[in-house]
Amino acid sequence: MKIQWSLIAALLFALITAVFAVINVNPVSVNLLFGTVNVPLILLIIGCSLIGGLIVGTFGIYRQYQMQKEIRSLAEQLIHIRQATGYTPEVQAAKEEKKKEQQDMPVEP
Repeated sequence: MKIQWSLIAALLFALITAVFAVINVNPVSVNLLFGTVNVPLILLIIGCSLIGGLIVGTFGIYRQYQMQKEIRSLAEQLIHIRQATGYTPEVQAAKEEKKKEQQDMPVEP
């Protein structure tokens, strides 16, 4: 559901940006380090929006890569700890179930 709301918000933002860009079609002067360029404002708005989207997307991909790397590292640590201690969830669950059964049994006089 979260992804759907994100998609709707992104589409709404794109629509607002497109309408804003179409309204502003006058040429503007852009000062660069090496000179001045006259560019239609619509291209400037859309170009800046695309560059911003690429920056945000790149950051998101980098963050996801870091998280996957951390998950792999933690999984390896978990395997190492289980091997060192002999702990397995199945054995632990069986022990707990057996203990619970013993507690539930009535004591005969």
